[in-house]
Amino acid sequence: MDVHNFPAGFLWGASISAHQTEGNNINSDWWKWEQNKKDSEEFPRDASNEACDFYNRYEKDFKIAVDHNLNAIRLSIEWARIEPTHGTFSNEAITHYQELLKNAQSKGLKTFVTLHHFTNPQWFAQKGGWTYWNSPHLFEQYAKLCAEKFAEYVDSFITLNEPQVFALKSYTDGTWPPNKRNVFLSFISQVNMMRAHKKAYRTIKNVCNAPIGISKQMVWYETDPTGSHLWDKATAWIVNFLNDDFYLVPLVNTLDFIGLNYYFTKRIRNFKDDSPTDYVSDMGWWINPPGLTYLLHKLKKYNVPLYITENGLADSTDKYRTQFIRDMLMAVGQAQAEGCDMRGYFHWSLMDNYEWHEGFWPRFGLVEIDRGNDLERIPRPSFDYYSKVCKENRVTVH
Repeated sequence: MDVHNFPAGFLWGASISAHQTEGNNINSDWWKWEQNKKDSEEFPRDASNEACDFYNRYEKDFKIAVDHNLNAIRLSIEWARIEPTHGTFSNEAITHYQELLKNAQSKGLKTFVTLHHFTNPQWFAQKGGWTYWNSPHLFEQYAKLCAEKFAEYVDSFITLNEPQVFALKSYTDGTWPPNKRNVFLSFISQVNMMRAHKKAYRTIKNVCNAPIGISKQMVWYETDPTGSHLWDKATAWIVNFLNDDFYLVPLVNTLDFIGLNYYFTKRIRNFKDDSPTDYVSDMGWWINPPGLTYLLHKLKKYNVPLYITENGLADSTDKYRTQFIRDMLMAVGQAQAEGCDMRGYFHWSLMDNYEWHEGFWPRFGLVEIDRGNDLERIPRPSFDYYSKVCKENRVTVH
């Protein structure tokens, strides 16, 4: 029997985002795109509409989290609600998020608050979004307002969620709005988001002392362990570099912590994805816990605390989720035992939600959302397992 005990104060949480759960995010670029496309056969598969109605049901959802022994929650503030038109900040939205965050803290949940999780205000998108030369300053103004209004209710700020994924889906393959296919624009958007993070970091620090980090999605690229060509090894090295150092090295002086979002590994053979298919999620992603350990070791060199800010799988029948959580936490425990400064784990996701262009069919939630029965919340059996881990502050493999 293998046992890993986590240190006192380790954070056990789950993650959600505003657009994916709140519902009726009518001033965002995503809402506009969904409504324009909802009757076509192209992506998105569904419009978000009321999503999970988290906007109105957050108290119940926080109670479910606490009842399952979570002591932290990661969520996002929706820029399009806070600043529905350029330069005009909504007092109604500000008050709503203040009440939401106070409610989370009153229940004993540490709050990790993301300021940008893929969606933009429509006015910002109309200026060119993250390719607009002044986009970092516009984001800085929003971040300043968030720090001034929410700092007392926030334990840690996350400026950006997965900026490289945003650039890839929005400007490289064109799946997400603004549906561009232009590598140059993709690069510009990434640079501007780097600049925005730096500006927001300094601005928030002028207001409060809350730790500030970023949530970085990373895939572990490996070669066939039974034998691989030199070019496959070179390809894996290059892609892993672009995943890691390319984005994080320029930010080293503006990161109090790094949040890692990890879902899958890809195995490369002859420049193609040759990943095993025996242990995959509903979305076909190869589940490979050792990849998480490798990535945490790559991040160790930055000498800042590390959190897993997203880690989960689409699993509608809850077939693999318990095993997934156990195996991934053992991978985290191994990295910690080998010197990685691990501070917390946030499972993706607290509840089934709107999975972007894929719509509602991927089921990532520890809590099932019954869309045919008034969005009833039904905790899955895997949540009971995770709850036990959180309560005992350890993971055990028999």
